[in-house]
Amino acid sequence: MQAPLDIDGRRTELIEELYGLYGKGTLRMRLRFFRKKYAWVAITGGAWAIKRSFDILASLAALLLLSPLFLVVAAGIWFTDRGPVLYWQKRVGKWGREFPFPKFRSMMVGADTVKDAILEQSDHEESITFKMKKDPRVTGIGRVIRKLSIDELPQLWCVLKGEMSLVGPRPPLPREVALYTLADRRRLDVTPGLTSIWAVSGRGDIPFERQVELDLQYIQSRSIRTDLKILLKTIPAVLFGRGAY
Repeated sequence: MQAPLDIDGRRTELIEELYGLYGKGTLRMRLRFFRKKYAWVAITGGAWAIKRSFDILASLAALLLLSPLFLVVAAGIWFTDRGPVLYWQKRVGKWGREFPFPKFRSMMVGADTVKDAILEQSDHEESITFKMKKDPRVTGIGRVIRKLSIDELPQLWCVLKGEMSLVGPRPPLPREVALYTLADRRRLDVTPGLTSIWAVSGRGDIPFERQVELDLQYIQSRSIRTDLKILLKTIPAVLFGRGAY
């Protein structure tokens, strides 16, 4: 996997550019520079604090309220084939940092060993991502929890820990990131999310290139208001199950 983008270096360049415009010259120009600099720091820092606080409160509340559902799903998975309830993967988060990523197991035990044999059957042809509408590895209960996105709910723990946010680009697999172009890797500029702008716009039906476009649109215009809109749109997207397989 290629090294993550040098975000800190880019920020330094931007601050130096700003200093070059306003930091030299008269006292009035220097004051203008510092006013702009610290206004930017306050706004971005304040937005991050609000978003993080909301993530903590919402994920903690959801984990508590959904605990009975978790027990029912866990029991259903275990009684189906006596296999593990959770399936853990490595995913890539902000700035290329990998983290453990849990899901309720919706496939047969050892599904990863079968994947190479069915890669050519992916519905995302010639794409970085693998999606298959009738994946033979998915169990009976797995189809239900995948359709309603219940299998993703354990990731609320990642939100609580700060490895993920409620809203943001979905975290990719390391093997996918290894195939990213420089433009694709801009998705790693922010904390990944439990839901995303493309997840409420068609989910698995959206090809990879369009997913990247939508994620970059989100990154460039993200705000608390945008996050709330996406969270509200997630409800009907989950209930109707469009693009979920």
